Amino acid sequence: MAIQFNFVSSMLILVLLSISSVEGQGGGGGGVIDVVAKFGAKADEKTDLSKPLLDAWKEACASTSPSKIVIPKGIYFLSTATLDGPCKAPIELQVQGTVKAPADPGAFKEPKWIAFNRIENFKLSGGGVFDGQGTTAYKREGCKGHDYCGSLPINLRFDFLTNAMIQDITTKDSKQFQANVLGCENITFEHFTVSAPDESPNTDGIHIGRSDGVNVLNSEIKTGDDCVSIGDGSKNLVINGVTCGPGHGISIGSLGLFKNEEPVDGVTVKNCTMTNTSNGVRIKTWPGAEPGTCSNIHFEDITVTNVSSPIIIDQKYCPWNKCKINEESKVKLSNISFKNIHGTSARPEAVKIICSATLPCENVELADIEITHSGPTGPAVSQCSNVKPKVSGKQNPAACSAPIPAKPTPTA
Repeated sequence: MAIQFNFVSSMLILVLLSISSVEGQGGGGGGVIDVVAKFGAKADEKTDLSKPLLDAWKEACASTSPSKIVIPKGIYFLSTATLDGPCKAPIELQVQGTVKAPADPGAFKEPKWIAFNRIENFKLSGGGVFDGQGTTAYKREGCKGHDYCGSLPINLRFDFLTNAMIQDITTKDSKQFQANVLGCENITFEHFTVSAPDESPNTDGIHIGRSDGVNVLNSEIKTGDDCVSIGDGSKNLVINGVTCGPGHGISIGSLGLFKNEEPVDGVTVKNCTMTNTSNGVRIKTWPGAEPGTCSNIHFEDITVTNVSSPIIIDQKYCPWNKCKINEESKVKLSNISFKNIHGTSARPEAVKIICSATLPCENVELADIEITHSGPTGPAVSQCSNVKPKVSGKQNPAACSAPIPAKPTPTA
């Protein structure tokens, strides 16, 4: 993983150096494109930024030399925008201001607000804010049951990008996922900030699916759902230096719900901190649904503070009671490690590894676990089912020492 990560980082640095050299370039277009100075954008919170931004993107995308599009400081209104590639040269979109979405969920015809599609060598930077103004959507009836949430717009979609850097950007109050990554190769989020209230439903900070080489580094995520969620087809992911909370922790899954899901392979979550979250590090799969595999998953150097379920493998994941709870999961889990995870649990079940009876978890490792709980229901406990983990170092609570209740506590 380290070799690949360094290689990816080196490639991104070369790309970003080429982008950063745009100022002062001539020939073949390129250079700096200011959406206010050149295309008449207005920071008045009511004039739509869509046309100036799309016009700037069209010019930059046609350029044969690197370009930088600048959205200067100020507060802008943007109805919606899809920035399509392929483009002829690297592009940086530097957002210095705050861009606001329509507050009314009914203003959107598709479940997306801003989308970046099929672009190679792209950087999004500038310290700016994308404000989804999702407060109204959080209160919509039916959203908490997840029947309505799926049609709501995602703040930032990154679809089929190759060699991309998302740096020093904030996304807040999205009506659905804050950021969605699909079909990407070598994309890094660094100093990426997510801000949404803990009561905001289905607002995953970064959702990753069917992508190879995604890095989430030194980022702060506060939201109402998973801080990072990892879907099927995700390979070679590194999540390092992320602070999460409020939220539902860092989760792989849920897996096994749909037909033809692709394997999850090679995920490292390291040096992360979870505070007041419903879960810490988690793998979740549906019972009695579709087959799949998830392997080579490593959680290491994790600090948990008042986390309800700090370490959890849940192959009986059944939100909203919409599953075949009496059947076993068909997703095979293997080569999974939890190392140096320490802190406090909000509930006694600090470690819960519930694997499939028909496909028991293989090669699971618990090393140096130190999680305490103090409360009227007793000290922290460790529960295991259909797994024989390799145990080393300190184990508090003692590994797999507590019985599984007939009806385990459901997880969010």
